[in-house]
Amino acid sequence: MITRDVAAFVAHARQFPADLPALPRGVFMVAPEGFALAEQSASDNTYMLRDGAVDVERALAQHRGLQRRIAQSLPVVCFPGDPETPDAVFANNVFATAAGRLLIAPMRHPVRRREAERNDIPAFFRQVLGYRVVDLRSGPGVAELTGSLIIDRARGLGFCGLSARCDESGAAAMHAAFGLRATLLFDLAPCEYHTNVLMSILAGRALVICPDGFADPGIALALRGLYPHAIVLDAGERSGFAGNCIALGSDSVWMSAQAAAALTGANRAALAAAQFTVIALPLDELEKAGGSLRCCVAEIF
Repeated sequence: MITRDVAAFVAHARQFPADLPALPRGVFMVAPEGFALAEQSASDNTYMLRDGAVDVERALAQHRGLQRRIAQSLPVVCFPGDPETPDAVFANNVFATAAGRLLIAPMRHPVRRREAERNDIPAFFRQVLGYRVVDLRSGPGVAELTGSLIIDRARGLGFCGLSARCDESGAAAMHAAFGLRATLLFDLAPCEYHTNVLMSILAGRALVICPDGFADPGIALALRGLYPHAIVLDAGERSGFAGNCIALGSDSVWMSAQAAAALTGANRAALAAAQFTVIALPLDELEKAGGSLRCCVAEIF
């Protein structure tokens, strides 16, 4: 099923058990070498710093700190960056995995399409891990993978926010390539570019969601009943990147230090009630480019 009908989706989704791996086996990342603010990306990413300089060495240090901390829990592979692809640190938009498959995205902006042309990441997955490479660039549409599409991996469910970064053709291509059981399509609010700053599914049992980032906030609220725990973010938490979080273990949720500071006391308590410990790391230099911790982490399933 792939639909815009939220009631039909919720009714259909309830039939699926959480019988698939909810958590990644490892992660891969791309270093922020030559880190800079990409003018093309700034045209539709309102989270980006509009003026001011970035500190490349500080960005690299924060990224290395994130790698070291994740490596205490999961295997981490980090590929080199390239000054010609200043957004490449947000690798999960361009590359993503499903069981035995690496997906390559048809990106909106030319500066990001250059990221998809690199050979080392597909070669690693093909030659080292034995994955099949699924290149969505040969089909119609725009689809920025797990930036636009939030996946409940445990149930095989997709939640795809449509914007200039993802259209319906691209969403259909992702639905098929990830092998999802059902996908809900919805429009993001006009000022939003990616769903993963608004929403996350944590280990298949908790929903983190910010309704004001949806064109129809009622859709976001209707999804709460699918999960035992629902953490509803306000605008301040959203702008602090609290929605750009990820579960890399069954009992931990990862986010930036800014995101953790933005959490209300009630939502911090709600995460604790869902048995998630917050792991927060400083990423403010990287956040100047309009993404946060989850954007830097591409999962290996």
